[in-house]
Amino acid sequence: MFKVMKSKLSLVLILLSSFFSFAKEFYVAPNGNDNNAGTIDAPVETIKRAQELSSSGDTIFIRGGKYEMREDKISQTRGIWAYVTKLDKNGIAYLSYKNEKPVFDYKNVKPAWKRVVAFLISGNNIHIKGLEIIGVQVTIKTHTQSECFEVRGSNNTIEQIDMHDNMAIGVYMVSGSNNLILNCDAHDNWDSVSEGGKGGNTDGFGCHLQKGSVNNVLRGCRAWYNSDDGFDLISNAEPVLIENCWAFYNGYSKGFVSRADGNGFKAGGYGKGKRSYNDIVENYTPIPKNTIRFCLAVKNKQSGFYANHHLEGNFWYNNTAYKNRKNYNMVNCLALNPTDFGTDGSGWNHEMANNLGFEALSAELTDIDKTRCVLKNNYFDLNIKVSASDFESLDEDLLMAPRQADGSLPDTKFLKLKSTSKLIDAGVNLGFPYNGEAPDLGCFEK
Repeated sequence: MFKVMKSKLSLVLILLSSFFSFAKEFYVAPNGNDNNAGTIDAPVETIKRAQELSSSGDTIFIRGGKYEMREDKISQTRGIWAYVTKLDKNGIAYLSYKNEKPVFDYKNVKPAWKRVVAFLISGNNIHIKGLEIIGVQVTIKTHTQSECFEVRGSNNTIEQIDMHDNMAIGVYMVSGSNNLILNCDAHDNWDSVSEGGKGGNTDGFGCHLQKGSVNNVLRGCRAWYNSDDGFDLISNAEPVLIENCWAFYNGYSKGFVSRADGNGFKAGGYGKGKRSYNDIVENYTPIPKNTIRFCLAVKNKQSGFYANHHLEGNFWYNNTAYKNRKNYNMVNCLALNPTDFGTDGSGWNHEMANNLGFEALSAELTDIDKTRCVLKNNYFDLNIKVSASDFESLDEDLLMAPRQADGSLPDTKFLKLKSTSKLIDAGVNLGFPYNGEAPDLGCFEK
């Protein structure tokens, strides 16, 4: 018996050893050459070439420095799209090299009448981490968009990516399941070229998923100074989870120059007046209920948390809104029937608990039918006055503080509750961890 067990154990160890021995490493560097072998001493120039050399289970390390992207390196053009780097092999990790920052600059990639996508992730089980994306261009003057990342695969992780000063959306999810967007920043993105230059399609993060694309999550991400919205779930066919994310100053460029819509978290809707009843029934039912929890919305041009004429309620748990035009705007369409699907009505079927708001410029809570929603211990339900004295700090500069060493959001005092605040322990238990007798209101637990 012992010999049999020992033999089986030996076989397992041999198989594991074989697996790990076949996993390879390849290297990309700004001064590389695609004729090289892709070793650390002889790196290739492009991720495209490194992917050609790699197989599932391999890791591609991307050295620091600036990568001046060129049109002759575009992987594929299809219709109106130009995909600069196409990640279509499964199971490969693309990681920035130890403590180095690779910066990909697309200012010279301007294919005429094409929508530019810096990275198309059409493969599965891909992990990409630690890159900086700048300068993605728009060349079409009519309705269009460009994208830093477009996701069409499953089980992928996009982590610690800094996307800024582009004319493009940060991350745009179209299809695929079990994707995680983790600890990424999208900021200062504005399309100054198309449709009059207001940047009406330039969101920080967008999930516009096809039917069957489930379990997609955005966690620990920040979106600010994007010319349209921070997080946008319009025309989404499946539920999305957004948690521990921050959206601030959207709808503006630096200096608070007004641009396009400017909502913090736009959680649903189907483009009022743009889709037919039959289209919605065929492609989007059952209407998804999205979850937005432990999120922060500050001084967005329009609403901090916005239901956007959705045809269903959403789950809104432990969020904090500060100085948005409307802190919470729960407007829905009346119903999904041929008569009412495009008609606005007060928000219905929302579940809101432990939410906190302060100093909205126009309205704290608007467009909601409280009798048709589940409301638990929100600041507007309780006989508690919220004031500046409840918070440790109202210094908005802290929103843009550097991230922590592991990539998580900065740990600051901004909008965190003082120990003397009556908002502490004023929430209801929703099954998430908390300190004290009950959860606190808002996105930060004391």
